[in-house]
Amino acid sequence: MVNASGYFSPSIPRRWNPTSIGIYRSGFPSAEGISKRVFCSSTIEEGAEASPSESRLPRLISKGCKLVGCGSAVPNLKVSNDDLAKIVDTSDEWISARTGIHNRRILAGNDSLTALAVEAAGKALQMADVDPDDVDLVLLCTSTPEDLFGSAPQIQKALGCKRNPLAYDITAACSGFLLGLVSAACYIRGGGFSNVLVIGADALSRYVDWTDRGTCILFGDAAGTSGKLHSCTGVDISVILQACNSEDDGLFGFDMHSDGDGQRNLNAPISENDVDHALGSNGSVSGFPPSPSSYSCIQMKGSEVFRFAVRCVPQSIESALQKAGLTRSSIDWLLLHQANQRIIDAVATRLEVPPERVISNLANYGNTSAASIPLALDEAVRGGKVKSGDTIAAAALRLKLMIHSVASNPKFGYAILDFALTEAIASFAPMMAFLSSSLL
Repeated sequence: MVNASGYFSPSIPRRWNPTSIGIYRSGFPSAEGISKRVFCSSTIEEGAEASPSESRLPRLISKGCKLVGCGSAVPNLKVSNDDLAKIVDTSDEWISARTGIHNRRILAGNDSLTALAVEAAGKALQMADVDPDDVDLVLLCTSTPEDLFGSAPQIQKALGCKRNPLAYDITAACSGFLLGLVSAACYIRGGGFSNVLVIGADALSRYVDWTDRGTCILFGDAAGTSGKLHSCTGVDISVILQACNSEDDGLFGFDMHSDGDGQRNLNAPISENDVDHALGSNGSVSGFPPSPSSYSCIQMKGSEVFRFAVRCVPQSIESALQKAGLTRSSIDWLLLHQANQRIIDAVATRLEVPPERVISNLANYGNTSAASIPLALDEAVRGGKVKSGDTIAAAALRLKLMIHSVASNPKFGYAILDFALTEAIASFAPMMAFLSSSLL
């Protein structure tokens, strides 16, 4: 079991001897401390043969992982501040001065979030030159799926993954993408997976009260993906998140925390609709049948979220830097969750990162939740802003104020923190090192 600091806690299976396992900086056992190979949930002694039914290569826990591809997609409909001023008491000057946002993209007509996610995933696979049939796992990080039971399997189907790899949703709001990356790393390092597709996609416009100028001005819809978290054994692949040997590992460690008290400052609770009196209850059981329910619109105390972010994000990033053995001077780019430009500027000031080293596309898209960091990163990579060997620090916000950190080396791949108060350091193998943090 891994604890909040990214290191193994004592609560591990009895057959393991914790004193014989070396802990690597990533929070996973090191190759030197392992005397057995791990196949899924079973252990096989050195020299023993795997079962004929085993469909994968030996799943060495000493594997590393790196991000080798990215992609993004946004809806066609662009809504400007002037457009919002026609339906709510606001103005372009008022919105831009308080948030830094000028436009946002909104799903409309026949647009679907699933289609956006498929488009973003396809671009990441193309960048990595990886066939959909080689994908071992699809993780969709979203709080706004188009099916109550999850949308990831539909993405897997649309991509044409004929081997039917595992696909499921992760709900962690703006921090979901980072949680997806950490989960993908665990599947690679401990489960023998080679290629994991991590997607951040959200359509918060569906849960916005468009008469509330305090929230409707902030959010937009988008999808972004890290491509694949892929495993490799000595091969330095240039795109999509892949597995690799420990020497090329792109994730050094992580640190995760949650604070449920933060829900009072940012939430979208479920609410019951009016009872359908036509159904009746025949008076035999009180409160039955239950009323239909749905999620309410997003409710946020902006000033409280702002204070929390400005106070905790720098601390989170500093902690990630310390775990990775790096300093502030190691940061080439600061990439924070695109929620509010004032938050981004305040965090950059506290970390002493100059404005020219801050990545921001908030003005064009607003807050796109789990898609925020991958969308900004994809634009920075494809636009040539982020180059080989660059180190990136990133952070994001999420609903219940969560803390997470990840660290990695300047190999290939990047790690993105998009959940609660999260910090991470990762790398885009020969492209960039990546450090990030986020708030849930």
